[in-house]
Amino acid sequence: MTKEEAVEKLEEIATLLDLRGENPFKSRAYRTAARALDSLSEDFDTFVREGKLEGVKGIGEGIRAKLQELVATGHLSYLEELKGSFPAGVVAFLDIPGLGPKKAKILWEKLGIRDLAGLESACRSHRVGKLPGFGSKTEENILSGIEQRRSYAAYHRYGDLIGLAEQLVEELRAHPEVVRVSMGGSFRRGKEIVRDLDLVCSSPKPAAVMEGFVSATGVRRVVNHGETKSSVVLEGGLACDLRVVPDEDYPYALLHFTGSKEHNIALRQRAIAQGKKLSEWGLFREARIRFSEGSEDAAAQEKESGERIRCRDEAEIYENLGLAYIPPELRENLGEIEAAESNQIPRLLEWTDLRGTFHCHTTASDGHSTLVAMAEAAQALGLEYLGIADHSKSSFQANGLDEERVACQQEEIRKLNGTFRGFRLLSGTECDILRDGRLDFSDSLLASLDYVVASVHAGFSTSEEEMTRRIIRAMENPYVTMLGHPTGRLLLMRKPYPVNLEKIIDCAAETGTWIELNAQPLRLDLDWRWWHAARDKGVRCVINPDAHHTRELGFVRIGVNIARKGWLRREDVINTLTLKLVERALRNKRGGGG
Repeated sequence: MTKEEAVEKLEEIATLLDLRGENPFKSRAYRTAARALDSLSEDFDTFVREGKLEGVKGIGEGIRAKLQELVATGHLSYLEELKGSFPAGVVAFLDIPGLGPKKAKILWEKLGIRDLAGLESACRSHRVGKLPGFGSKTEENILSGIEQRRSYAAYHRYGDLIGLAEQLVEELRAHPEVVRVSMGGSFRRGKEIVRDLDLVCSSPKPAAVMEGFVSATGVRRVVNHGETKSSVVLEGGLACDLRVVPDEDYPYALLHFTGSKEHNIALRQRAIAQGKKLSEWGLFREARIRFSEGSEDAAAQEKESGERIRCRDEAEIYENLGLAYIPPELRENLGEIEAAESNQIPRLLEWTDLRGTFHCHTTASDGHSTLVAMAEAAQALGLEYLGIADHSKSSFQANGLDEERVACQQEEIRKLNGTFRGFRLLSGTECDILRDGRLDFSDSLLASLDYVVASVHAGFSTSEEEMTRRIIRAMENPYVTMLGHPTGRLLLMRKPYPVNLEKIIDCAAETGTWIELNAQPLRLDLDWRWWHAARDKGVRCVINPDAHHTRELGFVRIGVNIARKGWLRREDVINTLTLKLVERALRNKRGGGG
């Protein structure tokens, strides 16, 4: 039993208790215990067997006994009992925006709805709207949420797949008959949402490679098993294709299967204009037609094969088309070919360029790791600074800090900074932008902090004009350093709130406000499609992990991939600055000079 599995079961119990209508303090106790357990660094199984749970704050005697049962038997009878107390399909109601445990319980008890299909039917027949506290608007929102959930079913978040993709590539690379291997498709291009995974590799013995692929751990179902192409479905329902080609064909196949379709079409048209032909099989000089001497019969024509242009890698293909190399992230036919033609492809940001990050949470609000643990993890990553931005008081659901608790945290950070060499904790806040654009804290408190992340966490159902005005008012406050997750989207869960991003970007350029690229896999916000325009207007990007646990600090690497897709360079990203320079930048943002 791993710690992560145990935490998941405690969280599941809390959700089921909420659904059953139990005292909220009871479910809160399980969530508190889950957070306490998640913060442990020791081996969970050994820790429990040695009876060390007793000393862990936040895990009471009753929950401790359940965790001991879990480790000893692998089961939790209490959890099984809870699951059996109502239909399993009811839990899925909680995935629908606006449906919390209380409303889900009413739908099940009053209307006998047991699953999403029954819920959809009840909404369409207007039975849901007649319930007290629901109404026709709620019915519309539920139907919209179900349709949204259905449309998302075939897609997966890029950030959730990185570990799996790396594992697949490494397993193939270790195969004795594989020469070269890479991911392809939209995943290689760094798209925030992908439908499936594409692998391309080269080998002199493709059948042996395919045999290993279809029998690999994690393959749930084999859809097609061929000698050069196989398709499987992995655990979790993710489709994955593998294509194996001779090594001399590998660069062309990799280019082709990376895409995008629009990029490939533009390359092919360029090749044709140069008297060449480009396909997944190679780059060729145009074939010529030779007529048999003295013959006018078309059947006597003899077609010569086009000469293949040998390219050892993708860079040589681009070179033979008169282009600078185009990184996979830029291959969307959004100006990259024109830039490559004039040798204007930028040197894109690298993970190693980052020196620190901001917008991280601790156990003081809704994080799962202590301040000390976060500082240690940041130093282990080689960062020079780490910004702590726990929630402000209006985010009561996230245990937001009031003024007194902010002051206590500032003092704790000051003391810790006295113990570091070559590293510094920065004291900040993720301050709620209230409905009228005011901030959750006074200017005097904000002035005492190193920086401020201003974010919208509530009141999404306003017009675009109102939301834009709300955010701009907040950005005009001189103590706001950066705008957090600018559109509020949750990928495959919640659409962005309505906001005029052109006006937001213009305001950021005018006020010098940094815009966050929130690297949390659920967010990846601001969207990569806006960064090129923001960069050209002089807006600085700040890549933040929105980390709630030490392990989530690594999300900044995902952020770097998205920044690359947005054409961002090292100089466009604030947290590539050294500690000394970022301290100066923070002062300058507030007009402090220096």
